Amino acid sequence: MEEFADIKEDENKKILHTYPLVRVCDMSEEMKTETIEVIITACDKFGTDYYSSAKAIKQMLDKKYGSPWNAVVGEAFGIQMTHQSSTLMYMFFGGNLGICVWKI
Repeated sequence: MEEFADIKEDENKKILHTYPLVRVCDMSEEMKTETIEVIITACDKFGTDYYSSAKAIKQMLDKKYGSPWNAVVGEAFGIQMTHQSSTLMYMFFGGNLGICVWKI
């Protein structure tokens, strides 16, 4: 009986990713690495203030790679967009925090 209780506890545990998990990216390796660093810095700095995180990410990417960049930060969102080739990244950070950045 105890064996079944242990199995149920394991099934109910959620997997929390503390590292950046990149789902979609068509950037060069150098751009990808720098973008991940920008995203991690902004998300760590602002925590649950997703608006400020997205604004900071956009401003930093505009300075590094030129305008116009877009950023969406949140826990539950759907998105459909048009973007320049080699400028899209969709990733998760800190569990279920989704971040999507792209250049128009």
